[in-house]
Amino acid sequence: MYLLISTLNTFIQLYTALLFIRVLLTWFPTINWYNQPFSALSQITDPYLNVFRSIIPPLGGIDISPMLAILLLQVVGQVVGSLAGGLQVFA
Repeated sequence: MYLLISTLNTFIQLYTALLFIRVLLTWFPTINWYNQPFSALSQITDPYLNVFRSIIPPLGGIDISPMLAILLLQVVGQVVGSLAGGLQVFA
């Protein structure tokens, strides 16, 4: 059980890093999102971000949905991390 929760925590950390990279790359308007590796990054991160984009529309041309998406992922990561810490004590 500890291995499963630890793996989930690692996945959440990696996915959060991918989201940060995706958000930072949007600052460069010359990036062609149809070329690799940007296309792969877009395919990995856009389904999760689209959930939040459907809830929160852009405000004044600024898309704040990635902030909410990353915040929720961080909260879930903290909960999973505390579960992993609790299980490690009992192991």
